[in-house]
Amino acid sequence: MSTERIETIVIGGGQAGLAMSYHLGRLGGEHVVLERGELAERWRSERWDSLHFQSPNWNMNLPGWPRMTADPQADPDAFSPLCEVTGYIERYAANIRAPVRTRCAALSLTRRPESSELQVQTDGTLYVARNVIVATGPYQVPRATPPLGGGVFELHSTQYRNLMQLPAGAVLVVGSGNSGVQIAEELCCAGRRVFLSVSSHERIRRRYRGKDCIWWLIATGSADATLGEWKGARLSRLMTGVNGGYDIDLRRLAAEGIVLIGRVQAAENGRIAVADDLASSMAHGDESLAAFTRRCDDAARVQQLDLPPPDPSPDPKPEPPELQKPIRTVDLVREGIRSVIWAVGAQTEFSWIDLPVFGQPPGSKRTPVHERGVTPEAGLYFLGLPWLHKWKSAFLFGADEDAAYLAAHIVSRRRN
Repeated sequence: MSTERIETIVIGGGQAGLAMSYHLGRLGGEHVVLERGELAERWRSERWDSLHFQSPNWNMNLPGWPRMTADPQADPDAFSPLCEVTGYIERYAANIRAPVRTRCAALSLTRRPESSELQVQTDGTLYVARNVIVATGPYQVPRATPPLGGGVFELHSTQYRNLMQLPAGAVLVVGSGNSGVQIAEELCCAGRRVFLSVSSHERIRRRYRGKDCIWWLIATGSADATLGEWKGARLSRLMTGVNGGYDIDLRRLAAEGIVLIGRVQAAENGRIAVADDLASSMAHGDESLAAFTRRCDDAARVQQLDLPPPDPSPDPKPEPPELQKPIRTVDLVREGIRSVIWAVGAQTEFSWIDLPVFGQPPGSKRTPVHERGVTPEAGLYFLGLPWLHKWKSAFLFGADEDAAYLAAHIVSRRRN
């Protein structure tokens, strides 16, 4: 086992880790980036084949080399397929000469005995550093799901790639965030009978008054809001970049044949107990759409933006029959459901970090205590977490600002 000393270690070779590398390199900070797999590994191994980036190309920005600089011939208003996202991240790493070591998983992070230094254990090397930035992303492990039994094929949305994985028969998709609704729509379009378990969510216009919803999130200040300033719910906003990008409307999905049900409450012996909350979840989505439209119009008026007039409201879709007669139980065998896709999200997994930086309950490995990524443990930082500082912190275009802040903090610490 070899030992290597270096000033700063960045753990994670995705957008956050590479943005950190850019800013450390610009300030002359000696560092190395450790990546458990290949560059942008989570984009490669935990996304489905047909996924498109959900921001337009003009907003695919990593510091020093935005997408439209990297690919000036690309359509700024198009939505990149998965292969173009990973390709951009790969070329970005090469462009900034990031010192990345792939296939180098961090197995543990501890304080070096009787020392102020931190140490990161990997398979073949013990890295000793003054600073460590954990940039492994916000969602490392799938949330736990109840066992169904009965021979039903189950997988988490991070494991879903395409229809060919699934046995013949109907499919239940649990969860109505972006992953759930996009996978459900893909399966329905392929001719499968689909049940979609709807959870609380927010709706948004893909385009409004000639501008993409991401443009509006920036223009209205939502993207730069801190958690203390945020006034709305912290729920998934339904959008897609597939086929040029369009609105996600659960009523439209129902009209196309998807059976809507409420939240899954329990599962036992091939039977699913369903909450009577479909109507309330859809009503909240409708309210959030109206609120989004009002914020856009208010911003256009206050900022005197030169934009087309407000769009007319979309033609109303018929109400799903399940709103009047909610489904409270789903018998998987009777409905012919042979597959269940759990699109219930994922959570952080920091059990490999043995340092006292996690909140309640004592010993929790889910939520690190930090201020803009700076923890109470000298030299330990986090990057790329939801609401690290702002709403945009966990997204590709939000990595620049947070990484610049942490790089400056590290350099100032070096001088002290």
